Amino acid sequence: MDRKDAEDQDRPQGDLIGFKKYFSHDIVSGFLVFLIALPLCLGISLASGYPAVSGVFSAIIGGILAGVFSNSELTIKGPAGVLIVIAIGCIQDFGGNGMLGGWSESDMLAYRAALAVGCVAAVLQILFGLFRAGIVGEFFPISAVHGMLAAIGVIIIAKQMPVALGVSASGEPITMLLSIPKYILEANPAIAGIGVTSIAIMFMWPIFRTKFSLIARVPAPMMVLLIAIPMGLYFDLIHSHSYLLSGHQYKLSDQYLVAMPDQIFAVFSAISIPDFSILGEGKAWKWIFMFFIIGSLESLLSAKAIDLLDPWKRKTNIDKDIVAVGAINLLVSCIGGLPVISEIVRSKANIDNGARTRFANMWHGIFLLLSVSLIPMILHRIPLAALAAMLVYTGYRLAHPTEFLHIYKTGKEQLFIFLVTLVGVLATDLLIGIAIGIGFKFVIHLVNGVSVRSLFRSYIDISMKDEKTKIIHAHESAVFSNWISLRKVIYKIALDEGLNVCIDFSDTTLVDHSVMEHLYEVQEELGQKGISFEIVGFERHKLLADHEFAARKRVLGSV
Repeated sequence: MDRKDAEDQDRPQGDLIGFKKYFSHDIVSGFLVFLIALPLCLGISLASGYPAVSGVFSAIIGGILAGVFSNSELTIKGPAGVLIVIAIGCIQDFGGNGMLGGWSESDMLAYRAALAVGCVAAVLQILFGLFRAGIVGEFFPISAVHGMLAAIGVIIIAKQMPVALGVSASGEPITMLLSIPKYILEANPAIAGIGVTSIAIMFMWPIFRTKFSLIARVPAPMMVLLIAIPMGLYFDLIHSHSYLLSGHQYKLSDQYLVAMPDQIFAVFSAISIPDFSILGEGKAWKWIFMFFIIGSLESLLSAKAIDLLDPWKRKTNIDKDIVAVGAINLLVSCIGGLPVISEIVRSKANIDNGARTRFANMWHGIFLLLSVSLIPMILHRIPLAALAAMLVYTGYRLAHPTEFLHIYKTGKEQLFIFLVTLVGVLATDLLIGIAIGIGFKFVIHLVNGVSVRSLFRSYIDISMKDEKTKIIHAHESAVFSNWISLRKVIYKIALDEGLNVCIDFSDTTLVDHSVMEHLYEVQEELGQKGISFEIVGFERHKLLADHEFAARKRVLGSV
């Protein structure tokens, strides 16, 4: 048995043998991920304008069925913060307000319209995977994608800060962001006390966990609940009443708590069906493509990121994983659930908690099912301000200041694209915003000497370097928009023909940041398979920034 066969044999597998062998690892990790997922699923649902239990339904089905459809061993399927902006936008476009001012008939109609949108988007995801179109995720420029995610983070913060302060507010993201000082002045002190305390816990908990080993395994969201629920009981949020503070009268009631039934198994009465009659409206298809494109793209990125973190370097079949996400979304949308993706934060926690196989995802789903079935009356005691605080932290992580610095280090032009995309999303919507970012990327490439004809087509020659290696001679340019065709050639030589690959960029005008990052990913992946992948020909190129993934531009006349 050679070394590669031995390594493959040692890799945990999500089969019956793996279920028995790694039972203790997977069930512990599943439980710890459940502690993170429960409050986040509730918060994401409410922020999306869906009933609170919708996100939990989605995570239950995603957790239990993901292993059936996908070969991804460590990714957790569930609702995610990046879809909040699309979901609440869809709800509001169909006349709903979500939880603003309570749940009304118009909210229910908008919710059922959003479920129909989710169903059709799920069918597109299934077709996308079946036709092996997952590679399309490689098209989007990395700086524009990060700009879109940062914009989503800013929108989440803007939308959730009023909830954390006990203020009813709505409007455009930029307007709400600028209104945060006003929300602070209008805050309900009791609710704001819960919200601010919860935000402080979310931000400070990583520091406390390193100093106190006894609480190291307690996730921050669960600690928020352990503090916020008693605070809600102290303020008696379950009963309607008023209190006087500094001459102002403030009202408290269970409208500041998660809406849940007060009997076991009663949550299943919340199952709703889609209203497919709205598919005749043009605006429905806008949201279908938003869910389809953004959900699929984020799932692709998350699955690839988790593969890099997998201690056993197992690789997810991206097309199969998209089919899995689509199949789960079709089912959850038919019963009232929120669309799911491969969620990176919970997946990372799954790895850190020692998960071995896909059964950890299943256990997290089972624990969620037990919680909403048996203790909905306890979940009703969760303050909305605490859930909003968790989402504020989620938004902060998406738009973290270090993200701006990281993009700047890869090149000033990358920061420019990042900021243009961010502002474009805030000023318009996700699709238009990322289209603006891609458009500016094209403009920058043309300014840097890339020919129009090579924007969407890679020009290459292939020759034998030796009996075990083929060399790819790249011409014109290698940029994000022609990377897919170049990638296909690389993998055909390496995987189909079983040869080593050398790629020569000496005759290219520009190799952009996205291609450089993809090249290093390919180099690492093929290296794990024992295939050499050599990148040469940059002697006459200059780096546009002091970073290994920075774009390379050829300088004529210099060596």
